Amino acid sequence: MAENLTKEQQVIAAAAAYTALGNQTELKQVLNNGLDNGVTVNEFKEILVQAYAYCGFPRSLNALATLMQTVEERGNKDKLGNEPSTKPESDALTYGTENQTKLIGSKVKGKLFEFAPAIDKYLKAHLFGDIFARDNIDWKTRELATIAMLAAREGVESQLNAHIEIGKHNGLTDNEVAEIMNIATKAKAQNVVFGFGELNPYGNYFTGKSYLKPITTTNGVPMYNVTFESKCRNNWHIHHKGGQILLVTQGRGWYQAWGEEPRELKAGDVVNIPAETKHWHGAAKDSWFTHIAVEVPSEGSSNEWLEPVTDEEYNKLQ
Repeated sequence: MAENLTKEQQVIAAAAAYTALGNQTELKQVLNNGLDNGVTVNEFKEILVQAYAYCGFPRSLNALATLMQTVEERGNKDKLGNEPSTKPESDALTYGTENQTKLIGSKVKGKLFEFAPAIDKYLKAHLFGDIFARDNIDWKTRELATIAMLAAREGVESQLNAHIEIGKHNGLTDNEVAEIMNIATKAKAQNVVFGFGELNPYGNYFTGKSYLKPITTTNGVPMYNVTFESKCRNNWHIHHKGGQILLVTQGRGWYQAWGEEPRELKAGDVVNIPAETKHWHGAAKDSWFTHIAVEVPSEGSSNEWLEPVTDEEYNKLQ
């Protein structure tokens, strides 16, 4: 994927994603990288404070503690950056409503806010009247960070889609959004229980990048943690004599057996692939994808790699 985000924007997206995931080790590395490459302390502060609105106070506080520790370990020599200017002399609800309307491009209303008017008030008065009113980073950057946070989390697809549209309304391009999604979902993939692994040594039989981590390395039942970057898929192939079982752990992907319709896969899904079945599997266009591949032992088993899944075939999938 061609890079459209600046290095500073890439770092902010990664910091937002690792904050949402609660991964302090990777976050610290990203913070050091960002501070080395021009991101100021106050820019990071703003993003990590904003995180509490989308990830909760615990993740935000832990991330801020990591930033504080990082700045102290670097000798408090990094550029602080700008402080926000003073807000206008109007009440937070009125000011926040104006900000929300400008940010989104229209007034926000709906049955949910009629059902629970308190949440409407808190969103307008606090999120948009306080947090988004702080102008030492712009709204495009705040939306970039919000998209990364939400893309790193599960079960928030409607909010993620809404903020993608808001981000585009505030200057993000489709390619930039795709890059943010890739950064965030890679961060999520690195949080897998069994480890991210190394570049797949069978990469010649894949379209795109994938990563392989052996789970069992002794005789018995071979198992591997396989992670696909978005759009990555393996070639059509056949497991001779011994079949394969896929246990989906993260992300969204696809499986297709020859002559059958593609099957969408999400975490918790299981695919039982009989021996001698021509098939392929891989990630969706907009998501990294991780599964455990369990090889069914059988004497004389082998794997036959066949032709790639064409772009024409793959691009029909949503």
